[in-house]
Amino acid sequence: MKISQLLLSLPFLAALSLSAHADEPGRHPAYVHAMNDLREANWMVEHRHPENGNINAAEQRVSDEIHAAYRELKQAASYDGKDFRNKPDIDTSMPREGMMHRALEALRLAHTAVAQPEDDSRSRDMQHRALQHIDSAIDAAKHAIAEVNGKPRR
Repeated sequence: MKISQLLLSLPFLAALSLSAHADEPGRHPAYVHAMNDLREANWMVEHRHPENGNINAAEQRVSDEIHAAYRELKQAASYDGKDFRNKPDIDTSMPREGMMHRALEALRLAHTAVAQPEDDSRSRDMQHRALQHIDSAIDAAKHAIAEVNGKPRR
């Protein structure tokens, strides 16, 4: 290969190298996993009362906070170019009595996924707000569980 051919091919090789790294995620929280956990938690909350579909104030607060966290994560994930449209597999056969506990577990998993280091400065504020909403949903879920059990909140 002649030097002139080599010099002409350098921009092409550089472009290939850059495009190979374009899809690398970098250090971002697992927003898509957290979004799936939030979807599952929300399903559990909204399907606790299949007989009438009504949820109480504590359950409504859990659902509202989940939706707020989801919106923040959706925007942060879009900055990262993540595909957040996939739907989680949800155990729809779970007994009603265990649904809020499972929602609480899913919310804790979402918190862990979102709390990872974020290297995209555009996403940090959304990450912080999402964590606040998730934490509020966790508190509300604990309150809802305590109401059902007739016990003080833990």
